[in-house]
Order: sequence, then C-alpha cells, then structure tokens
Amino acid sequence: MTTGEVLRTLCAECPLPARLSPYADPVQEWLLGLLPELGLARDDAALRRLARGGFARYAGRLYPDATEADLRSLTALFTWFFLVDDACDGPGRLAPEQIRALRNGTLALLHDGPRLRQAGLTGPLRRLLVLAWREPRRRMPARWRLRFADAVARHLDGTWQEAVNKEASRRPSVTEYVELRRATSAAEVSYPLVEFVSGRLLPDPVYHHPLLREVARTGNDLLSWYNDLASLDRDGATADGHNLVLAMQAEWGVSAAVAVDRAAERWRESMRRFVALRAAVPSFGPALDEAVADHLDGVAYAVRGTIDWTLESARYPAAVGQPASVS
Repeated sequence: MTTGEVLRTLCAECPLPARLSPYADPVQEWLLGLLPELGLARDDAALRRLARGGFARYAGRLYPDATEADLRSLTALFTWFFLVDDACDGPGRLAPEQIRALRNGTLALLHDGPRLRQAGLTGPLRRLLVLAWREPRRRMPARWRLRFADAVARHLDGTWQEAVNKEASRRPSVTEYVELRRATSAAEVSYPLVEFVSGRLLPDPVYHHPLLREVARTGNDLLSWYNDLASLDRDGATADGHNLVLAMQAEWGVSAAVAVDRAAERWRESMRRFVALRAAVPSFGPALDEAVADHLDGVAYAVRGTIDWTLESARYPAAVGQPASVS
C-alpha cells in the first residue's frame, strides 16, 4: 500500500466533521498579492510554490467561523510558521544558534510590539509577523497574548532542539520523538487562536484543566502523526529520524511498510481515545460551557482540517496521489 492510500484510508475512517470557511479562496488571493509586497515571493516560481501550499485553505479549515478580516490575520500567521519551518528544515537549513536568535526575536516582538528591532527577526519574515500580529495584539488581553507567546516559545524551542539533534546526528527514540513532536507541530499555537476568533476567553484554570489538556495533547498527536505519514519521503532524506515512522523503524528494526502500519494503528487508537476524552469533558457552568465547546471544536477542526488540507495541498505530493510507495 502506498503512503497516499494509507492517508486516504485514515481520512475515510476519521469521525470528525469537515468544515471550510467561505472566505478561504478570497483570502488565498489576498495572500498571493501580499507576499510580493513584503519581499517573500521575488519571482513567479516562488509565488507559484507558495500558492500551491494553500495556506488560507488550511486556516479556513481550522477556523471556519472566522470573519474574512480575521482569516487574513490567521492566514498570515500560518504562512509565517510554514516559512519558518522551511527555513529550519531541509537543505540549507538554519543553524541552531540562528534558530535560537529567531526564537528570541520573535518572542520580543510578541511581548513588546514592533517598535524595537530584534536582531534575530529581520526582513520579510519580520514584516509578515508584524502584519499578522497586529490585530490579535490590539484586540486580545495581556493574559491571552502571554498564553499565545508561551505556545510559540515551546514550538520554537522544539524546532531548536530538533536542529541540535540533527547537527549531532542524534536520532530520537519513539518516546522522545513523540514528546518533541508535540512542540514542533505548532498545534499548541493554533489552540489559543480559537479564542481570538470567537472572542470568548477561557480562564487559565479551565484552559489548563487536565482533561482539556489531554484532549489538546491527543489532538496534537493525531495531526502530527498524520503529517509524518504525509511527509515520510521528504523526511527520509532530510529529517535524520525525526518522523514517527522513521523513529519506529530505527528503534524496532522493522521495514518501512511495517512501521507505517504501526503508525497508522497508533493513530487509530489515539482517535478512539480522542473521541472518548471529548465526550468525558464535564460542564464548567453556563458562563463557560460555550467557550469550552469552542475550544473542543477548535482542537477537532485542527485534526480534521490538517487531514483534508494535507490531501489537497501540493506541499505533500504523496498525499495528493504522486508515487511514494512504502512497500
């Protein structure tokens, strides 16, 4: 069975509903007009490559109820994270010390605003993040901005750790990889943005409630492992073992086909757990239950949205039907 067949099978088995913002395609056109203005697509080939990613459709799947203006902010943020991911992974990737500087510059901007220049965050990437962060920073309270910045810090710390591992040719065990992947996926960055879209904030004790954290963590695993299957061929050449399938192969001494089957089964087990955990979330009272429901739906949209976007985005050729056999 090919990787694409495995991905489509898991999609067919997914019990979570799919949604897409009606503004996704107009916002994608807006993005393609914006990027050259910021210096992020200097020629037609670069613009076509970014267009094929379909980042507005990804944001539109995770936040189907966002206004068109908010979806622009979200799409700009998503594009920033994907561009950072490209810079930190693959050939010619940033060195660990450069990633650390990027992390520090990013957090300085998120905490202090754009007035001060940050040495690690310059040029088009800085301009894109300034634009993307403008509306969340203006509209959201300090405790939310801190929550979001903490999630970004964890993501970039994970990206730095992966770069350190690669520089040292250190391949993680399955257990180590699963924990690291929870940081590098940026899923935790997407969760606070649900509150930005809805305008309903959860108090910290509720947001960090053990059961809601377990729902979020399991959703993170589901979208991360699905992504690992989709990017397996590319990761085999560039990730130095930082992929669930590759970690299973190395630790358990099995073939790629067997590791893919085990990763798919692990995904199915986690999906069953995810559904059960969501159903077990109690009422937090009439003043909070709507915001809790928004949060739970947001995690589910992140899982299902990643699946559907992966199957349509040219960023993952195996998922859209190009050959990538695992047998």
